[in-house]
Amino acid sequence: MLEPAVAEPDHDCPLCPRLVAFRETHRAREPDWFNAPVPTFGPDDAELLIVGLAPGLRGANRTGRPFTGDYAGDLLYQTLIDRGLARGTYRADPNDGLELVGTAISNGVRCVPPDNKPVGAEIAACRPFLAATISRFTRLKAIVVLGRIAHDTTLSALGARRASHPFRHGAEHAMAGGRTLFDSYHCSRYNTNTGVLTPAMFEAVFDRVVAYLGR
Repeated sequence: MLEPAVAEPDHDCPLCPRLVAFRETHRAREPDWFNAPVPTFGPDDAELLIVGLAPGLRGANRTGRPFTGDYAGDLLYQTLIDRGLARGTYRADPNDGLELVGTAISNGVRCVPPDNKPVGAEIAACRPFLAATISRFTRLKAIVVLGRIAHDTTLSALGARRASHPFRHGAEHAMAGGRTLFDSYHCSRYNTNTGVLTPAMFEAVFDRVVAYLGR
């Protein structure tokens, strides 16, 4: 497995052939889109890291900023703004001037996968970047994982046993180094449309995070 010293993949990262082919198809089809591994968004002094699954095709893959340009971003960024974890106005545009406050956002897989479904080898290939991202934030106290795949790959990046920390919405897991992992269902339109996740359920997770951070 690749063990990068940096937290962000190269613009033309070659590690996952299926994702490379998908990326090249959309570079040809939509040359004005970002169409590259989406970098982590947030300041170096972040105490909170939010980990999603992967960029959405017409969201972050188009705009180049995590959770920007689709419904998941609408819910996530407004939740952060309402709790002082972000400031400004979210307009689904990476040039909207929105700033994260002590918070960073990344994904377990940095390239957009077909049908929003990365396979196991792709998750594993990208995990060293997630581990390097976590190490980058020296003040990190809390990690919110959005969905089971983000939960599992984050545990592996932290060197924790998955069996000891089962995923459950609203669960909290004590990690080494004094960090706490908070579980949430992913804030996708599918989950909210089907009632798997309500805005109130999602907001409650972040209320606990804010209290934990003493904000």
